[in-house]
Amino acid sequence: MSTVLVIGAGGVSSVCVHKMAMNADIFDDIHLASRTKSKCDAIAASVKDRTGQTVSTYEIDAEEVPAMVNLIRKIQPSLVVNLALPYQDLPIMDACLEAGVDYLDTANYEPKDEAKFEYKWQWGYHDRFKEAGIMALLGSGFDPGVTSVFTMWLKTHKLKTIRQLDILDCNGGDHGQAFATNFNPEINIREVTAPARHWENGEFVETPAMGKKVEFDFEAVGRKNMYMMYHEELESLAKFNPEMERARFWMTFGDEYIKHLTVLQNVGMTRIDPIKYQGREIIPLQFLAAVLPQPETLGETTHGNTNIGVIATGEALDGSGEKTFYINNICSHEAAYEETGNQAVSYTTGVPAMIGSAMMVTGKWSGDGVFNMEEMDPDPFMDMLNQHGLPWQVKELDGPVAF
Repeated sequence: MSTVLVIGAGGVSSVCVHKMAMNADIFDDIHLASRTKSKCDAIAASVKDRTGQTVSTYEIDAEEVPAMVNLIRKIQPSLVVNLALPYQDLPIMDACLEAGVDYLDTANYEPKDEAKFEYKWQWGYHDRFKEAGIMALLGSGFDPGVTSVFTMWLKTHKLKTIRQLDILDCNGGDHGQAFATNFNPEINIREVTAPARHWENGEFVETPAMGKKVEFDFEAVGRKNMYMMYHEELESLAKFNPEMERARFWMTFGDEYIKHLTVLQNVGMTRIDPIKYQGREIIPLQFLAAVLPQPETLGETTHGNTNIGVIATGEALDGSGEKTFYINNICSHEAAYEETGNQAVSYTTGVPAMIGSAMMVTGKWSGDGVFNMEEMDPDPFMDMLNQHGLPWQVKELDGPVAF
């Protein structure tokens, strides 16, 4: 039984809070805060309707550390769950340090003025969290998050070493919009338009954004084009699996998405530097994000499946030579919406946020300092995935992937 404070009121937060309320034996006192209290109130109303559980709501600017500290001290949670924007990670961590409370997030910090994804800023908090006797768990979403746990489960149960790793993220859903993103538009477009990077022979190799495309046949989705990108779990996976020769991240995009994004880039709408408009500064990408459909509104119209997993090749634990395993989850947009009122992209991030929170508040995962998912025992997390809507499967492939 625990008190938790969730920051942020988008689709991922909605899923996480709904799933926490469905597990009242673990989360008996849930508090939700964001800059727009009406969004918190809408989530709380849905939770009450679906589960009968009450969620307390607040208005807060997560970048205002003193206000955050005051709210934390008022609520006295055992854990602060950061489901706000990645720019807000450090202020929320600062508030947790001052208030002496554990911290969890789903995505690493990035500065507002540069699409640069690195753990160095948050890893730099390790000593202070350790000295304070509190824990920070980074990246408890799906990717990062579940993909890291998938990898370490394979290394625990199937492979002695991992030589090659590929993370495959496929959203086969159709939301019926001409152009929309399946998670926060600003963060999504910053990710997609940033240069690609992959790990090879002990270093990161940078290539042009969307420069490498391959086709893959995804179960429950079909054949899709996927593009090599950079994602932050590559950094932590390389750190905690130093034997890896190569690690890559792939995400699927439809032709219409690519066409619209190309036009938006060409006309300057994806810029993240401020421009003058009618006497005031605006950031084009933030304006674009404001006019695009919000992910939390897409649940009712989205149909199809997601399929996210990892393919790992390495030396088999049983001494039988080199083996390749594919471990993945398939999630239905319709089923996610029926259960929580949100589409599967939000669901596949919000459920792991709940599970990571459960790991911490029950003491199954513990420690003083800042930790990544790779450092934790994968087994209890994997068990909860099966129990709470994200069942996984693992199969052996004939050999390493050829792409």
